Amino acid sequence: MRKLRFEDLPGRERARRFEGADHGATTSFFITRYTEPGRGPDLHVHPYDETFIMLEGSATFTVGDEQIDAEAGEIVVVPANTPHKFKSKGDGVLRQVTIHPAERMEQEDLE
Repeated sequence: MRKLRFEDLPGRERARRFEGADHGATTSFFITRYTEPGRGPDLHVHPYDETFIMLEGSATFTVGDEQIDAEAGEIVVVPANTPHKFKSKGDGVLRQVTIHPAERMEQEDLE
């Protein structure tokens, strides 16, 4: 068993990365915090599902040809190999955890 602090993970306040293989785990994740509206990653895909746990704030997701608004207390699941991105919205902070069910994150950027 190992205990880590968020601050010990690689990254900055905006995004901390937990790469499972580096910690003997089979799952990876990001802890993200965006303070400005319109922030988020560009369109990309993963060879596995990605699960977004919305902790605070709201975002607009583009998943395939659909747009989905999500807010704190909701969960968004993006199927494997589906192009997706999200952008924070509103004036508040967006905090979320994004789960990658893989020892190492894999991503293909499309934009």
